[in-house]
Amino acid sequence: MVHYCVANMPGAVPHISIKALANATLSYILRLAGQGLEQAAQRDPALRKGINLWQGKVTHKGVAEAHNLEVSPLPF
Repeated sequence: MVHYCVANMPGAVPHISIKALANATLSYILRLAGQGLEQAAQRDPALRKGINLWQGKVTHKGVAEAHNLEVSPLPF
């Protein structure tokens, strides 16, 4: 087994990597544009988990712990 870890490998194949990024993120972008952040996050647990900050408060447990801050739940 070979493991290969280079931080900027997508830069070696930019045309392919941008298509992969677009394919992976387009559905989220369309939901956000069509529903707004609150409604989209209420309906999509994966999107909700990606919210780290809300109105100046840390809402992600890992981020709060890493910075020794209090975690606040999302209000929705």
